[in-house]
This record gives sequence, C-alpha cells and structure tokens, in this order.
Amino acid sequence: MLKLLGRSNAYNVRKVLWLLAELDLPFAQEDWGRGHRPTADSAFLALNPLGTVPVLVDGEVVLRESHVILRYLAAREGAVHLLPEAPAARARVEQWMDWVAYDMTLPMKGAYLGGELDLAPWNNSWFVAQGRAEYAMRMGQIDAALADGGPFLAGEDFTLADIPAGFVVHRWFSMRGVERPAMPALAGYYERLSLRPAFLRHVRNGLP
Repeated sequence: MLKLLGRSNAYNVRKVLWLLAELDLPFAQEDWGRGHRPTADSAFLALNPLGTVPVLVDGEVVLRESHVILRYLAAREGAVHLLPEAPAARARVEQWMDWVAYDMTLPMKGAYLGGELDLAPWNNSWFVAQGRAEYAMRMGQIDAALADGGPFLAGEDFTLADIPAGFVVHRWFSMRGVERPAMPALAGYYERLSLRPAFLRHVRNGLP
C-alpha cells in the first residue's frame, strides 16, 4: 500500500491528498512536520535527506517534491485524463504546475507567510506589500487565461494543472486584508473546483 509522510494540514501534502482522493487510491498516512514527529528525525532523513514533506513510499520507490509525486501517481495509474501522454497536451498541463512552483513561491511567502501568518522572516512590511501586489498580478494572469480558454487551465477538462493552481487560487480567496479586484473568470474557476468533493475535503476545508 502507498504510504504518505507529512502532516495533513501542510500545503504540499494537501496537494497529494487531493490527488489520492481523485484517484480513489488506498494509502496510509503518517504525520510528520510541525506539531508532529520532526522531519529531522533519522528515520525520516533516511527516506528524504532534505527533511521536507511530503514523501511518498510505494514499495521500493521513495519520492519527494509534491509535483513530482502528482506526476508519478497519475502515470502509475494510467490517468491520462489528468496527465496526457501526447507531448503537447502534457506540456500544457505541466507548464501550469511549473508556473506555480516558480512564479508563485515568492508572492506566497510575502502575502501568505509574511502577511497572513505573520511568520518571520517573511513578515517584513515591504516584502508583504510586494508579495500581495505580485499575488494579485499572478491571479490576473490565471483570470485572463481562463477567460480566453477554460473552463479549466489546460482546457475543457480537469487535469493535474488544476491541483497546484487550485491551491494558490484558494489561498487568494482565503487571505485576509488583501484587496481583490474583480476577476470573474477566476471566481468561476474557484466555484467549479468547489464542486469536486476532493477539493472540499482537502483544500476548501477551513484551512487557508
């Protein structure tokens, strides 16, 4: 059976939980990280020397990095509706996954970790303001992409593209103290995701 290591309220762990629910896969979970067993423990570091969550254990296969795990699970299950085999279609999915990993990291640290959670070292007022401004700009990019295409990021159907992006959209609508310009395509996308039971269970569940 699959084993997932990482606390269930962690941002990157929740991405994997969402996909496991979409695929209806059985798995066992162990809580590691803040408030639970420390990831500096030798037992954890033996699996992931970087000490980050999530970690997926599938027999002899041990993986880290949430987006890698998403791709692995979709490929493992032959879920071509989530991760197409055709190179161009697959690239349209993966470009959004990488966009979240690269372009959303700093805005989230400022707007969310610094502004929403008030966590050092991100709670510098300039950094928070910059993070919120860039977050708004990035959400505008998703809004424009959805307005031109959609209803999901890679086209007509829900794919892996929508899991990382769905999380940053959820945080955008969950954060306090931010000015949210009208983005009707983005708001509609958020509500479409909210029709999915797995999204409500692991993302829009009272946690940011």
